[in-house]
Amino acid sequence: MAETMNGGQKVATKTEDGAGKPPWNALWVLALALSMIVLDGSIVNVSIPVMIQKINLTLTDAQWVTSLYNILLAALLLPFGKLGDMKGRKATLQVGVVIFVAGSVLAASSNGAALLLTARAVQAVGGALVMPSTLSIVSASFRGKNRAIAFGVWGSVMSAAAAVGPFLGGLFTQTIGWRWIFLVNVPLGLIVFLCAIPFVPQTGGKAGASAMGAAAQAAAKSGQPKPEGFDPLGVVLSALGSAFLIFGLIEGQTYGWLKPKGEFGIGGFAWGRNWPVSVIPFCIVFGIVSFVLFILTETSRARNGKPVMLDLTLFRIPTFSLGLTAAGAIQAGEFAIMFVLPLYLINVRGLKMIPTGALIATMGLGAIVSGGLARLVTARIGSTHTVQLGLVIEILSVFGIMFLMSPGISVAWMLVPMVLYGFGLGFAAAQLTSLVLAEVPVAQSGEGSATQSTIRQLGTGIGSAVAGMVLSVMVTHTAPGALAGVKELPSQVIDGLTTSLDASAGSAIVGIRAQGTTGKLGALGPQVVDAMSASFTTSGQWTLVVAIVMLAIGLIASVWVARAVKRDHVE
Repeated sequence: MAETMNGGQKVATKTEDGAGKPPWNALWVLALALSMIVLDGSIVNVSIPVMIQKINLTLTDAQWVTSLYNILLAALLLPFGKLGDMKGRKATLQVGVVIFVAGSVLAASSNGAALLLTARAVQAVGGALVMPSTLSIVSASFRGKNRAIAFGVWGSVMSAAAAVGPFLGGLFTQTIGWRWIFLVNVPLGLIVFLCAIPFVPQTGGKAGASAMGAAAQAAAKSGQPKPEGFDPLGVVLSALGSAFLIFGLIEGQTYGWLKPKGEFGIGGFAWGRNWPVSVIPFCIVFGIVSFVLFILTETSRARNGKPVMLDLTLFRIPTFSLGLTAAGAIQAGEFAIMFVLPLYLINVRGLKMIPTGALIATMGLGAIVSGGLARLVTARIGSTHTVQLGLVIEILSVFGIMFLMSPGISVAWMLVPMVLYGFGLGFAAAQLTSLVLAEVPVAQSGEGSATQSTIRQLGTGIGSAVAGMVLSVMVTHTAPGALAGVKELPSQVIDGLTTSLDASAGSAIVGIRAQGTTGKLGALGPQVVDAMSASFTTSGQWTLVVAIVMLAIGLIASVWVARAVKRDHVE
């Protein structure tokens, strides 16, 4: 066991070879830091309409408030994860917290688009420093049976924060004001920064170099230590690939997958609505090409003994590569659900924002409970089977949600499958994270953690994109038939209502419902609402089928992970 002096206090820490007492006090600090970053990715969305009114944002500005954060965060995860390995993860964590809080204060004081977007960019830089640092410190500091507990807490916090974000955003906006969605980060960040001084151990950097971890042992055996240094081209290519691919996947529904649906603008440049092709295909292709060039560059540099930004030999570890596949699929399934459920609850069931957010936030409750039980379950059935159990619970829960999407069943019943889904998510996401990083050399845990976070971001984009496409296709397919059942409704009106239902992602139902029998549709208004609601419900159920398929892919990948673990143990 090693002891370091932090703030005049002796703190027992783990060295990078896994010896020593695990720093449990550090775990809650890291969990709080992670929750702050994850919350910021989901808490802002519900406040956008109020920001548009209060500080005169344009629609384009409003879109960039969320997009800019997600894009920059994804772009910087890999290089900042590597930076933590080289310079020390505690340092990157604390620097990241300072930058993130500064960006939050800047955002809260914004009175225009320019300052708000600048603040969101600053927040993304801070978040990209913090997120991989939290996971890599956990990976470097916990071993054996304690690892299941630590990753259970980490995964549960991440899942809970993502689910609770929309609820808190709506609550703050409707009570104490939208600026508090940013100001809440100030006390949280202060607690994390100060408590990290005595509690969070030093890992990576000089701390990692002084301990003979798995990577150092492997290098010693081969006689070929990995070269250290800066890889500028790798940083640029990975950042471009992540940024453009994430933007294309997340914003495809907004700007059109092939034909432009709206004008894309950035700075003084505008991609017009009348252009023959949308900006999205160019972004996706450019992102893929950047990643291909990144792989070729890193392979060439490694072959020539030059420093690399990401050690691609990590993907030869079966638990790492297969685990990443499962992690991406699980994330895609989760965000497909998170995409369609609020639309259904608000537009079809008529719930307000805060009740909707509260219902979805119950997922977080389930995740927290299962995170606490992770150690007991893992001790009995092992990490791989815990992941599989979690995924089976998730899949069954989504089937339950689909069944309850019926106008004759109270929305309150959805609490049951929502809590169960979170319960399964807590098992699956947390223990899968442990498996993904289990065989990654501790000295490279920053790289491994950042890669996993990047894959999760890609999964978020894929889940949202595929869910959006399926919802749109199914609405276009089912709405005309449903509306044809309304007598005396002209075909031209049916076409217009179908287009409106699709373009508004269901919110057209709310407007027609509010008009009752006094709108343009007259006495047919309530019947049209019922028909459109039925169409959107069916479309939402098909979108959840997509979520089930993605979770099933994650389950299959987890079976492959289990086989790889078993094969390694046999060997």
